[in-house]
Amino acid sequence: MAALRKGKCYKNLVRAYTRKSKVRGKDFIKAVPTSKVVTYRMGDAKGTYDFELHLVADSPHQIRHNALESSRLIINRRLNISVGPKNFFFQVLPYPHHVLRENKMLSGAGADRMQTGMSHAFGRAVGLAAQVKSGRKIFLLRVKKDHLTVAKQILHLARPRLPGKYKVQVQPVTA
Repeated sequence: MAALRKGKCYKNLVRAYTRKSKVRGKDFIKAVPTSKVVTYRMGDAKGTYDFELHLVADSPHQIRHNALESSRLIINRRLNISVGPKNFFFQVLPYPHHVLRENKMLSGAGADRMQTGMSHAFGRAVGLAAQVKSGRKIFLLRVKKDHLTVAKQILHLARPRLPGKYKVQVQPVTA
């Protein structure tokens, strides 16, 4: 199994490209990889909470599904330990739908006879990403008043696992 490429290779926001071929069957991505994000809603959804925290993107970029899952795991685990499973509601808002492709190039003796180079460079699907614009909310977290500072610290812990710059917004829950 080959290693994952660096996140900066897929960070920039790019419009989805579909190959246009004379053969209709080659126009589409045949197999889309499954998303690594296991669940999108955690905690107690029916509880009453005082504050709502959001992790908001400052710049437009793409977030790969493994980065979303990594930060989701950290947030959920820390909230369960420090706040308790019934004292918060946490939700991952963007859905990774954009298919990332890679045209792997061979190296070594005889590689030029085994591959097509850039003449058929559509690439095979290697992952998924969520396309995020500036000001888009990434995570939603609802907590009670006495857990507000802990929740802020936990959201700050998730920021290094995601590409781009983020800020934490706090607002009181309305109705």
